[in-house]
Amino acid sequence: MEPQLPHTVADGVATVVIHRPDKRNAMTPSMWRQLPPLLARLAADPAVRVLVLTGAGDTFCAGADISSLRDPDEDTRAPVVAAEEALAAFPKPTLAAVRGYCVGGGCQLAVACDLRFAEEGAWFGITPARLGIAYPASSTRRLVSLVGPSSASYLLYSAELIGTERALRTGLVDEVLPAGGLGERVAEFTRVLVARSRLTQAAAKESVSGRTGRDAHWARQARDSGETAEGVAAFLERREPHFTWTAPGAADGSAHEGDER
Repeated sequence: MEPQLPHTVADGVATVVIHRPDKRNAMTPSMWRQLPPLLARLAADPAVRVLVLTGAGDTFCAGADISSLRDPDEDTRAPVVAAEEALAAFPKPTLAAVRGYCVGGGCQLAVACDLRFAEEGAWFGITPARLGIAYPASSTRRLVSLVGPSSASYLLYSAELIGTERALRTGLVDEVLPAGGLGERVAEFTRVLVARSRLTQAAAKESVSGRTGRDAHWARQARDSGETAEGVAAFLERREPHFTWTAPGAADGSAHEGDER
């Protein structure tokens, strides 16, 4: 079967699946190149409130297809980094749902997500030291920001795999679920994210990424859109808020709900 990145949009959640189960979902050069334009389309779709990235079957992603690295003169890192940066720049909340192996380029993609939920028995590793590859500086900085310099050094220097217990302790993952419980927890948590204020999430994502000087902009957006007034009123009236803010230029995308792309 031709390697794919099938995706669905339902109830505000876009789910992108790394689908190459015969190769543990190893990413081909074509798959790396497909990811940025796919993410751009999903980012522009107002029906999408949250993005979930996962792998087909019982593996998240075993990394880049090693056979694609045989030509030493070809810059194989460029499409990988472009895909990682596109995922990191996705303007809405992103969550990696991890089962099984999350290794090499697969771990690179998971780290580029905002959050990572893993099922017990998952394994994580960053393995360029096994291949004599220089890990991209931007990817290294992102990893250090997530787990700290010591844990990042351990992963990068040794290329050893770590289990969910250590991944949770170092901050590489946010939640660990029992076997069979990942799908239900991801569905539950994404429903929570969809119900929250998109304005708050967009402002928070900017700040977490390191952008500064936008407090006045977001305060004005919250005031002029009525988002804060609705949140306070809902709290005082003991009801669920109905947040309506959308990013400037977004249109009603409800007709896309449930579509498979």
